[in-house]
Amino acid sequence: MQIQARALLALFFAVTMMLPVLHAKAASKQELDANVKATLSKLYKERPAARELGKKARGILVFPNVVKGGIGIGGEYGEGAMLIGHRIDAYYRTISASIGFQLGAQARSQVIMFMTSSALNKFLNSQGWEAGVDGSVAIAEFGAGGSITTETAKAPIIGFILDSKGLMYNLTLEGSKISEIEK
Repeated sequence: MQIQARALLALFFAVTMMLPVLHAKAASKQELDANVKATLSKLYKERPAARELGKKARGILVFPNVVKGGIGIGGEYGEGAMLIGHRIDAYYRTISASIGFQLGAQARSQVIMFMTSSALNKFLNSQGWEAGVDGSVAIAEFGAGGSITTETAKAPIIGFILDSKGLMYNLTLEGSKISEIEK
């Protein structure tokens, strides 16, 4: 019990210390719009199969820059936008916290495609959506020739994770809390 209390106190301290930095790094609406479009273009250029899925998606949530870091206690934060019909519909943030063996920092981009109307509506009608709890996100897996595997293509929600070097594999979005924000 005492260890849990210390861990929660340390987590509270870490998040409290990170908030001013995260707020200061927040992009303006115009910067975020441009970064969302650039991230989606990069994904489509690197993986043409993703473009085909994007044409079928009911909504596409793009987080151009998600920063993750930690020393034992970690946190993740990013801002993005939901595109519906190729137009920005609303703005969102993703945030998560973790405790465990971790050291370092990472920046990545995340793209989440809602392939069915029911998956999109469940997301849009939530008061804070948590990946893995409110909806399972299939991380895109690519087969020979860069095509998306059949199982992934059938999923109602498909996620893509990119970094500055290209597409990253075997990562998860579970535990990320996504909430609408004003821009």
